[in-house]
Amino acid sequence: MMDHKYIIGVDGGNSKTDYFLFHIQGNFIDHIRAGTCSHEQFSDGYASTYRIMGEHILELLARNQLSMEDITAGAFGLAGADIPSQKKQLSRVIEQIGFTNYAVDNDSFLGIKAGSESGIGICSINGSGTVTGGISPSGNRLQVGGLGSELTGDEAGGFFLGRRVLRAVYDEFYRMGPPTNMTEQVMTLLQIPSKDVMIEYAMNSVLQKSLPNTQLMQILFACADEGDSVALEIINHTARQLANSTVGCLHELDFEKEVDIILAGSVWVKAESPILLETYKSYVEQLTDHHCRYKLLTIPPATGAVLWALELAYGQPVNQETRNRVIQAVEQIHAHHTNTRLIH
Repeated sequence: MMDHKYIIGVDGGNSKTDYFLFHIQGNFIDHIRAGTCSHEQFSDGYASTYRIMGEHILELLARNQLSMEDITAGAFGLAGADIPSQKKQLSRVIEQIGFTNYAVDNDSFLGIKAGSESGIGICSINGSGTVTGGISPSGNRLQVGGLGSELTGDEAGGFFLGRRVLRAVYDEFYRMGPPTNMTEQVMTLLQIPSKDVMIEYAMNSVLQKSLPNTQLMQILFACADEGDSVALEIINHTARQLANSTVGCLHELDFEKEVDIILAGSVWVKAESPILLETYKSYVEQLTDHHCRYKLLTIPPATGAVLWALELAYGQPVNQETRNRVIQAVEQIHAHHTNTRLIH
């Protein structure tokens, strides 16, 4: 009977994974937060993904006196699910664990399920990196970018923008670039004593993954707000690339005239300046005649995994009451982990 069935939603990133167990009626049962399950982070790839994901899912079930026979659906938003061959391999892993009714895709699709009440739309992620995903009214899905490569237009996100700010300083010093107010602030931030060692300091920060991207973003946006032409050029370029991916995804799928555009990731959600968003919207409007409704995703993307799994179980999106109950439960878990991290 459906009343005795459960669903599992998994949000697997490059550093952490959230495993959620919910009752089919949308009531929270249990949660595990663990390290990454991404095949890209392990020397034996998918074998470790199977082992790690399987262990945590079985633990989640066992401590609630359940088995895979009690699970009616599962949804997985996973880092490293970017190209068809990866998604095929991850599907095999999920089936080996015991799922028969499931969805697996890039984490951008979780943003759509979390941010759009209909479960359809476009999600533009602009966080540490960038990726765009779309789910159309017919259920077709498309991912644009997300490979961390300029080959696919991944010219946004904190990592890219941080390096782009450093490039602007280097251009001013050595490549006939125009002067920018960012230069002095970057030199102070990175404690670089002189321009002749600028690139050494910058490269060391990049290679050691210690680049202070948040502070570099603050410099970029503050200078853009003051009218700095170099900062504005960086913002404009990134806004155009994000818009190209959004509208390209939109036009490849069978959307009607109105489309939800979900904006997720720290650069979108935590931006102290509206300039990037305003420029992005302007480009989107130039590129399409669809009416776009923009929504900042302020709830945890993991919510989308739970809602997606419930949608698979019922064959349609859940009602608003159930949706609100799921959102509240996931937000409480997220807040608990955030507060625990702050205490430690």
